[in-house]
Amino acid sequence: MAFDEGLAERMRRALAGKRKITEKQMFGGLAFLFDGRMFTGIIKTELMARVGPERYDDVLKEPHVRPMDFTGRPMAGYIFVAPQGCRTSASLERWIGWSLEYVSCLPAKPTRKPKAVGKRVAR
Repeated sequence: MAFDEGLAERMRRALAGKRKITEKQMFGGLAFLFDGRMFTGIIKTELMARVGPERYDDVLKEPHVRPMDFTGRPMAGYIFVAPQGCRTSASLERWIGWSLEYVSCLPAKPTRKPKAVGKRVAR
């Protein structure tokens, strides 16, 4: 995986001791999840943060921030922060805090129905 390992270590330190946090390699980078929901991560050298729709427009006015356009289409509520925007521990912790705050307030994920096992018979 090609992502900034130094940033990953800084994020792990910032998240140390917090409950329900997991890591998962996704989309060529690293994602951090709270209770199974992605809230932040790293793509190459950029921080990805899920700030939510309420904070989205204001956050886009911050320096070194742009919409998350991983698929070619901006994803509302998600942003990328260039390395300059999370250089200090305080700035990194602010992005992590906003993302964790947003995701921790979301309603519980619905339980999925188990997939049927067996072959489908054509009629």
